[in-house]
Formats: sequence, structure tokens, C-alpha cells
Amino acid sequence: MAFQGSLRELPLPDIIQLVAVSGKTGVFVLKNGGDSGKIFLRKGQIVHAAAGTLSGEQAVYELARWLQGEFVFTPATEPDTETIEKSNTNLLMEAARQIDEWKILSKKIESTRMVPVFAPQERASSVSFTATEWALVSKVDERRTIEEIAAGMGQGAFDICKVLYGLLTSGVLALREDLRRLPIDRLSRLSADEQERIADQIHRLAQQVLTGQERGAQLEASLRLARAEMESGRGTDGIIDLVRAHEKIISAAMGPNQARAFLDRTALFLHG
Repeated sequence: MAFQGSLRELPLPDIIQLVAVSGKTGVFVLKNGGDSGKIFLRKGQIVHAAAGTLSGEQAVYELARWLQGEFVFTPATEPDTETIEKSNTNLLMEAARQIDEWKILSKKIESTRMVPVFAPQERASSVSFTATEWALVSKVDERRTIEEIAAGMGQGAFDICKVLYGLLTSGVLALREDLRRLPIDRLSRLSADEQERIADQIHRLAQQVLTGQERGAQLEASLRLARAEMESGRGTDGIIDLVRAHEKIISAAMGPNQARAFLDRTALFLHG
């Protein structure tokens, strides 16, 4: 018999532990808006997971960050492959550690949609890189986002952000916004009333993503600033700044992948 419910009421780590104790074999299918993922268990032990382009341990860590969505556990379902050897305890402990670490990384890396660029140097100086830092620096072309660089290196965005954090702190690299996916020309042709309605809808989308998080005051402050820009005749700037601000709040609260999902949905919405 299938077992299903809401992640708002029962966090994924608790669900996994509940099923694992019974020694069941089967698959969790999780859905969060347009995102989905799977976690396979054999006799209570996690043996495979997939979420978007992620698989194995990285997929477990991503899915463990989801604070909302729905899950269904279907028993007696075997995976086609096995990608995980760690124990459930170690996997869930690592997931908790990454969530805490992202709270620090997000102070400098507000979104994995941002583009690394070389920071201007006031004077010539020699810089030493580790092999991992050099691999990252060699991929910086001032066009690709953090996510795109991570994909090119065959690593997760979280691991790249840990390396990038040091390069940002030392002043080698800086970050700038990537606006390629937002239809700026279309926004500028809308009436003031239409722009205001769009801002309200973007705000509601962010509220849905952050359900259960104590971020309401931050979202409202961002909306007030956006409305002030609109009232001064800068409607397009107001909407773009609202998207940026909400994405950063989501990233700090729930991690880079949820922020990416928010931006994906917003871009689709803005394109009509």
C-alpha cells in the first residue's frame, strides 16, 4: 500500500527514518511545484536518488532541503542502478551540515544564477591558487552563471560555491547579475497597472515557495521598495529588483536550487 503526505507536515528526514525503521523496499516520489525527485530504499537503506540533473548523494542533499511539496512512497519498487553506499544516518547528517553551511555561503553568494567575473585589481600582484581554485578560475568567461560553470565542471553548484567563496573573499572574483532570461523589453511595454499586477503575482509566488519560513517581513519590505520604484516611473526596474530580492531571500532560506526553481517559474510567467 502506498504511503503519501505533505512535506510541510512531515519533513523528509523524518519520513525516511520512519520507513527505514520498518526495513521497507520501495521508492519515494517527491514533487514541489514543477520540480520532482526520487529516493529509492532497499530494506530500509537509501541506495539511489535523483533530482533534476543531480543523482546519488547530491540528489539526497537537495531533496532534504525541500520544506514543502508532496511525497508518495510506493513499496516493492527497485531502482535500475545504485549510486549510494553511505548509511542513512551519515547522509542525513551531511544534509543538515550543508544546510547550515549554505547560510554562511549565501552571505557572499546570494544566488547561483549570478555570473562570476574577474574583480578589478588596483595593482599587479601574484596570486597562488589551489588546483580546485584554478580549475574554477579557468572556467570563468564573465558570461556563464555559477550553475553553468558547475555543470561544465561536472560538479554540484554547492561544491563550486564553497570554492568560489574563497575567491570572492580574496578579491580575485566578483559577482554580477544575469538578466538574460528576464524579458526586459516586454516589461517596459506594459502599462503601470499591468506592471503592478505582475509584481503582486511574483510576490505571491515567492510566498508560496517560502511557506513555513519566517521570511514574510523581508518579502514585504522588498515589495514596498519595488512599488516605490514603480510609483516614481521606473516600473521595469522595480519588477527586476523585486525578482532579484525575492530570489536572494529564497536562496538564503532554502538553498540555491530552490532559488533557481523560483527564477525559472518567474521567467516562464514573465514571458507569458
